[in-house]
Amino acid sequence: MDFRSFNLHDDVITGIESMGYNTPTPVQQQAIPLILEQKDIIACAQTGTGKTAAYLLPLIDRISHANYEFTSTLILVPTRELAKQIDEQVEGLGYFAPVSSIAIYGGSKGDEWEQQKRALTGGADIIIATPGRLMSHMALGYVKLDQLKYLVLDEADKMLDMGFMDDILKIVRALPTERQTLLFSATMPKKIRDLSQQILQQPSEINLAISKPAEGIDQRLYLTYDNQKLPLLEHLIRELEVSNMIIFTSRKSNVNQIVRSLRKMGFEAEGIMSDLTQDEREKALQGFKNKKYQILVATDILSRGIDIDSLSHVVNFDMPQDAEDYVHRVGRTARAASTGMAITFVNENDMYRVRKVEQLIERDLPKLSLPEGFGAAPVFDPTRRDFGRGGKGGGRHSGGRSGGGAGRSSEGGGRDRNRRRGPKPEGAGAPRREDGDRPVKLANQNPRPEGEASPRAEGQEAGSKPNRNKNRNRNRNRNKPSDPNTQGNSQPVPQDNN
Repeated sequence: MDFRSFNLHDDVITGIESMGYNTPTPVQQQAIPLILEQKDIIACAQTGTGKTAAYLLPLIDRISHANYEFTSTLILVPTRELAKQIDEQVEGLGYFAPVSSIAIYGGSKGDEWEQQKRALTGGADIIIATPGRLMSHMALGYVKLDQLKYLVLDEADKMLDMGFMDDILKIVRALPTERQTLLFSATMPKKIRDLSQQILQQPSEINLAISKPAEGIDQRLYLTYDNQKLPLLEHLIRELEVSNMIIFTSRKSNVNQIVRSLRKMGFEAEGIMSDLTQDEREKALQGFKNKKYQILVATDILSRGIDIDSLSHVVNFDMPQDAEDYVHRVGRTARAASTGMAITFVNENDMYRVRKVEQLIERDLPKLSLPEGFGAAPVFDPTRRDFGRGGKGGGRHSGGRSGGGAGRSSEGGGRDRNRRRGPKPEGAGAPRREDGDRPVKLANQNPRPEGEASPRAEGQEAGSKPNRNKNRNRNRNRNKPSDPNTQGNSQPVPQDNN
């Protein structure tokens, strides 16, 4: 089968061939005919299988020959990186088929806001937007989507994880009920089913290899204490044939620390996270794509939908929070039927997450021994839960110097103050979320001594009597009005910096 079998127009076929597309992927083979038949779709396929082109090709084919004088298509996505990438794909595919598009996302400059406003009021054919930023424009009353023909939700599961359910429903209520809706997701949890029932009409379903990494990925796990991770990372980069590598960490406070450590080791590295401006994020990503940097250290904002040609290695510096996130991270390599390697570091408190990943992908992951000279590694125990830095088990271990030198180990049940550190988080304060993702639990910087029955009052020394002012302060605060915005809010709050 080739793309001509779908009866697409010649100019669209020319655009497809110019971008190097030859044979449609399985999800494209199933989705394109259904979209051309104007059916609603709920499609679930693993990352890297060509979901974006599966909906862009038939929509561009239809839009480019309909001569609409209004915005006909809205594509909602979770992150600005994915919005920009889809915009670039529309530009490439639409070179021979005239279609206009614009990416609408947060974190941009004032002149870009005005450009976004002009596109929303002037009627660009395709709007690619993050929900938070689109809602900001809609609140000002000039967004005209009353004649919309096509709605696409890409990476729908990620958008819901980031807390955008309410925004999505508000946006949908502002759209015509007579439209074609296409929902694409890498996983199919119950909340996606619930959403589909609210916004789709008698949808056709596509399910392909749900939540399983591509066959071409060589997946490896190393059981390691946190202070062994950087020496192990250096050892692996020097031993393996690393063309380019993305290192994922769950804490954006770790990104700069890992980058600095890699540079001291002599590697070209750059970091990317939500705290950077859009220009800084684009510069870092483009520099990596252009081989300016060998290594890119990133948070999960790069785990979804970002195409990087021939990425040879992915490293999970720590286990992701959810099993599905593991699939997305490692899916950055071995894309489009290529091969790659995914390496994951697992400390003693994250082992239960390994079992969840193995259950999801329906295979056991190989647990490799640490290289010689690194000292003892944690014993694999998937029943153990996260006890924090002051938890039970394990002796003192040090990972050796940056050259992978010998580390020391001593048996016993004492606590290890360095074991949970890894790169020391920069700054203090409450944990912050990455682009609207769930809060990340910071390591306990002051673990309670073993045997202590209860935590001391702030500022109270060990063995001292409780602060006499405690009751006085309690009485003083008893009549203060509470802030309703700080209580009972356990839902993720959508970020407008996408």
